[in-house]
Amino acid sequence: MFTPTTTTRQHNVASPSEEINARDVIETRLWLEEHDWLYSLLRSEDNVSPTFRFPDLIGACVSLVFSHPDAPARIFRFLGTELVLRQPQTPRRRESMWRPQYELLLALQRSPANRHPNPKFQLDQLTTACVALCRIEDGSGAAVLRQARRNMAKRSHRGREAPPG
Repeated sequence: MFTPTTTTRQHNVASPSEEINARDVIETRLWLEEHDWLYSLLRSEDNVSPTFRFPDLIGACVSLVFSHPDAPARIFRFLGTELVLRQPQTPRRRESMWRPQYELLLALQRSPANRHPNPKFQLDQLTTACVALCRIEDGSGAAVLRQARRNMAKRSHRGREAPPG
């Protein structure tokens, strides 16, 4: 004989803005070398008021790379000459990025440059390439922090245009 059991539902105590933010952040992975560089930037004394976290820093790297007209060529050049030489089983760290930057990488992932007969690169490799290119261009990370501020202002401005929810 079966006896019915009652289940209790847990209610989400997140505010509507937290729920919106959760949908606006996409999970990705970073190769360790680039993760370690971003982590040092996260902990840097220059990362203050506000202190940017990984979604901001990764998003800033993607935005910076895509600010160049030859962004796809730069990314695939790095992947084909640098990342491809690393051990494929290199550990990666799970992190997040903002949706607008994810959409840039998703379009690149779906582009003809990433289709047969070319090698197929995954999101973590594309994300890692953007971080690596930023590190190569400005090892101090100052440009990444400036771009994180611009991205935050743009997100905040976009949020004011949305109807109240």
